[in-house]
Amino acid sequence: MNEAATIREILDRAKTIAVVGLTNREGRASLGVSRFMQSRGYRIVPVNPRIESALGEKAYPTLDAAVEAIPGIALVNVFRAPSFVPEVVNDVIKLKIPYLWLQEGVIHDEAAAQAEAAGVKVVMGRCILKDRMAAGW
Repeated sequence: MNEAATIREILDRAKTIAVVGLTNREGRASLGVSRFMQSRGYRIVPVNPRIESALGEKAYPTLDAAVEAIPGIALVNVFRAPSFVPEVVNDVIKLKIPYLWLQEGVIHDEAAAQAEAAGVKVVMGRCILKDRMAAGW
C-alpha cells in the first residue's frame, strides 16, 4: 500500500475515476480535486445519491449504478468518512475494480487490507491531486 510504483501505476492507467462522495458544492475538497483531475484528461464519475450531477457529469446513487452505466471505471477515489470505507471496499471487490484511493484523512486499515487481499491496489490517506502534481504536473 502507498508504494511509489502503485501510485504511479494508478495515475498512469486509471483514466476513468468514480469519486465516491463527490459534491457539487464549491469550496469542498472533493469538487476541487476532481475538477483539476478532469481538467487534465481524467473522466470523473460522481457517486453521491444526494446530487444529480457534478462537473458536467451525471451523478449515480451507488457505485453499482455507476459501473453499470459507465464501463471501464478503473479507480474508486473516496471522499467519505472512514466508517463508510468497508462498504465501498465490498463494492470495489464485487465489481472487480482494480484500484482504490482513499483520500487524506480517509483511513481504514482493515478495509484496505481486505481490498489488497482481494487483489485491489490501494493508496490510503493521500491526496490524488498532490501525488499527481508531484509526478509532474
